[in-house]
Amino acid sequence: MEQDKRKAFRRFIDRQEAFIAQNSAERALKQHEKGKLTARERLDLLFDEDSFTEIDAYVVPEGLSHGFGKVKRSFGDGVIIGHGKVNGRLVFCYAQDFLVMGGSLGTVHAAKIDKIQKMALKMGAPIIGLIDSGGARIQEGVGSLAGYARIFRNNIKASGVIPQISVIMGPAAGGAVYSPALTDFIFMTRQTSYMFVTGPDVVKEVLNEDVTFEELGGADVHASKSGVAHFAYDDEENTILGVKKLLSFLPSNNLENPPILNRQDIIPENSDNLRLLVPDDPNKPYDMVDVISHIIDKNSFFEISENFAPNIITGLARLDQKVIGILANQPKVMAGTIDIDSSDKGARFVRFCDAFNIPILVLEDVPGFLPGVNQEHAGIIRHGAKLLFAFAEASVPKITLILRKAYGGAYIVMNSKNLGGDFNFAWPMAEVAVMGPEGAVKIIYRKELAEAEDPVKLKKELVEKYREEVANPYIADEKGYIDEVIDPADSREKLITVYDALKNKHVERQPKKHGNIPL
Repeated sequence: MEQDKRKAFRRFIDRQEAFIAQNSAERALKQHEKGKLTARERLDLLFDEDSFTEIDAYVVPEGLSHGFGKVKRSFGDGVIIGHGKVNGRLVFCYAQDFLVMGGSLGTVHAAKIDKIQKMALKMGAPIIGLIDSGGARIQEGVGSLAGYARIFRNNIKASGVIPQISVIMGPAAGGAVYSPALTDFIFMTRQTSYMFVTGPDVVKEVLNEDVTFEELGGADVHASKSGVAHFAYDDEENTILGVKKLLSFLPSNNLENPPILNRQDIIPENSDNLRLLVPDDPNKPYDMVDVISHIIDKNSFFEISENFAPNIITGLARLDQKVIGILANQPKVMAGTIDIDSSDKGARFVRFCDAFNIPILVLEDVPGFLPGVNQEHAGIIRHGAKLLFAFAEASVPKITLILRKAYGGAYIVMNSKNLGGDFNFAWPMAEVAVMGPEGAVKIIYRKELAEAEDPVKLKKELVEKYREEVANPYIADEKGYIDEVIDPADSREKLITVYDALKNKHVERQPKKHGNIPL
């Protein structure tokens, strides 16, 4: 009996030693030479020290039932799954290991991801995917494809229930890109991470176009052109720090409120400067980020999708230590007009905030939707309707502050009072009207301008009259479309007060399966 015990324990030790050998420092050099960390190094950076608990570390790939190709027997089958603490809060994670069969997804590999996704959903905790994979394991055939399908289905079940974050740490190609696309946020690292449905070789073969991995699906491409990625960093260490910062704003699930941080020294300096940030000339641009920084808690703004559709700003911040989502027009880019990309960007952000109980603040300075044949033919009507749908559907506290321009349909779409805004305020220099003074005067006084001796002088007088008698915020205030015209310097305190009044807001939902957003 004693000998059997020793034998069993020896087998236990042998397996542990084989596992350690599989993760040797020598093998790690292959990743380091590419400017990448190993899967375990990434997990060490992400999780609080000694808090990560691995699950299914010793599972091995299934044997093949056919003779085509080989599958290397290795512990873990190319993916590490488990749970731990990030900033003291429970988080589940899977990390693909490129050093094991290129991180390819086979039947067992997929089953592990499926398992950890279901655990995260059951426990009501965020899940993070650290993705570094060559894609579906060809040798395992349709079993790999079936595995992807299960993962996608879990992504969809968890959507709006727990935060899902994808961190692209290497290649993600073909079907592998759709799990990240179904999650809430995607992080990428420049020069080492790529996403594409078909790679450069296929592009060359089918279209005879030469394109590099970075040009086709690199971090900057997806963070600025396609909008697929929300964040792009220069190295993996900063990418993971970005993930941890994002998590600090998010609740663990849709039944919780975002975490409150007890910080000192949160009041922004020189709030009176808000009176000076918006130029007197309504056609002169300014940086909306400056306005944001004078309203929110000091140094708390975390911008999302900064380089994609920069004419609209989305981000998370804290106001009196509580998390809010900010959506704002950016006057220094395309005059703050709304186009197709900014409509999509804004709508998705609003729906995320609504799903996870994050109050929304809209800072408005919008002259209208971007005009033009390209926008109309590409579907600005359909895309703009997404933003309308998102705001009207959202039941979290929603406040709009009109800083300057609020014209036409763009006024409506930016969480106007009748669309469902809970509190709507305006600064004294705000202009609320069907259209801007210049355009309105040209239409209303077309005949008079054509017959005038000095049409330039007359137009200038009529524009000023329109601003004074039609577009000023006091008319909207008197009709109840704005709750109050406020001193810009009082904006922070006013917003803190009304958000506190809205903390127990409750909205009855219509009994229905779901709406049909114009996708």
